[in-house]
Order: sequence, then C-alpha cells, then structure tokens
Amino acid sequence: RPLTYPQLVNYVKCDHSLEKELNLNRSSRTLSDELKEAFEQSIFPNVADTSKNHLYATIWTAISKAENIMVGDICMYGEPSVAGEVEIGYGTYAEFQQMGYMTEIVGGFIQWLNAQPLVNSVFASTEKTNTASFKVLEKNGFIKTEESLELLTWQRILAEENKS
Repeated sequence: RPLTYPQLVNYVKCDHSLEKELNLNRSSRTLSDELKEAFEQSIFPNVADTSKNHLYATIWTAISKAENIMVGDICMYGEPSVAGEVEIGYGTYAEFQQMGYMTEIVGGFIQWLNAQPLVNSVFASTEKTNTASFKVLEKNGFIKTEESLELLTWQRILAEENKS
C-alpha cells in the first residue's frame, strides 16, 4: 500500500498513529538514522512535489492480511529513468524476517512495475553479507550484474509483452 504524504508523517513518528489510521495491529517498526535522513533529503520533498508521480517516491508498506499488521516496506528511488529503469529498496521488520514475506512483497511489486508502461527494468543493491536480501532477489528473477568491494547490484528485466 503506497503511503500518502500525511501517512508518511505518521510513519516517521513511530507512535502507532499510522497503524491506528489504517486499522492495523501495532508493529515494532522503528526508523534507522539512515531512513530518517532519506525522509528529510528525498522522500518528503519528492512526495510533496506535485509535478512528480508520488508512487515512485513514497514508502509502500507491506501488510500481512492474516495478522493485520505491517511487516515491512518497499520503495523506489525515484521515477523511471529515460531507459525505463527504477531502483528499489526494501526491508522486513525484525520479527517478520526469515518468514518469506519479502520474497512475496518484491514479487507483488514486480507485478505492479511490470504493468507500468514506462518501466522496463528494476535494479536493487545488496550488501555482500546480506544473503537473505539477495535470496529474495534471486527468487524473484533478478540477475547479479555488478560487484564492488561491499555491494552486489541486481537487475530484473520486465516482460515486453506487458508493455503494449
């Protein structure tokens, strides 16, 4: 579920006001310093910019229907490039890790992206030591394309037949 600007404000508060608004059970969601900085530097300004499609800048929260609780988040780092590329980032809340949620979340997100006419491929980067993260990508058809000292870069080409 993509969050609106007011919902993002509540998301950052981490006071369960977002869960209350969405009629969800409380989660143990916290905000890292890195994510707080991303909100200030990128997410808030880009979602507020009415000339941009906020769906490519906002946080999409993942909700377990069975438990009625937020289990993780996924986002894109901006609108598609001229070549139709988007980069995604994601995270599962601690108590929901190693349960397959993110594999399903990324798979659903890929389906949504595949239906977007301006998106042709999806990129993601993982730390070399984060095997759980790159297993999520491998299970969703991503191929490792680059390697640096600390990071692996992955790409998933989307189906051309869905772009007409």
